[in-house]
Amino acid sequence: MAVVQVSRVIKEYRDRGSVPVVALRGVDFAVEAGEFMALAGPSGSGKTTLLNLIGALDVPTHGRVCIDGHDLAGLSATKLADLRRDRIGFVFQSYNLVPVLTAAENAEYVMQLRGVPKAERRKAVAEVFAALGIADLLDARPPQMSGGQQQRVAVARAIVAGPAVVLADEPTANLDQVTGRALIERMHQLNRERGITFVFSTHDPMVLEQADRVVHLVDGQIASDVRKSKREL
Repeated sequence: MAVVQVSRVIKEYRDRGSVPVVALRGVDFAVEAGEFMALAGPSGSGKTTLLNLIGALDVPTHGRVCIDGHDLAGLSATKLADLRRDRIGFVFQSYNLVPVLTAAENAEYVMQLRGVPKAERRKAVAEVFAALGIADLLDARPPQMSGGQQQRVAVARAIVAGPAVVLADEPTANLDQVTGRALIERMHQLNRERGITFVFSTHDPMVLEQADRVVHLVDGQIASDVRKSKREL
């Protein structure tokens, strides 16, 4: 079963009776477990809108979005919140860390909401921090960290609770090229070693180079869907 299934999705935005703006036009695709893929396209192509639909942050005007076997249209607001907490990890370009919490406390927050015991949370966080090369930052707070370090903590927060899919919206946008490449390479390594499913929204050529699959959107439609061969990876 696909982790993400998007079926004939149309998304329109309407402002008080004005002509609707169509952001997505019949988008149809699936994401299998373990993929490392990117949604690409120019500004206004619909890639962020699509990522928001997959993340259960918005609903389609027409069509269906299913995450880990759950049809989002059939879920209440409470169930959608539970799905986002339990099955979807988010990485934002602005990091979204809580400044007064340590890196470890930020990363374990979702597990804390689930009621996972503290010792188990800390063990899982320590393992993920080590995998991301930030084991020395467990007790640091966001103001003490560089942008690249904060984004690695954000990645740790997204993956530590074992979601079905991790969604990353322009994760390298606020990073320099060297830092951004190092981050994506670490994420790709986690994808290969742990089978974590990643979906990026990006226009960064470096991220597209790393992706195993690139779905290119133009004017709200899929213009191409390219999977790289093993030889290219």
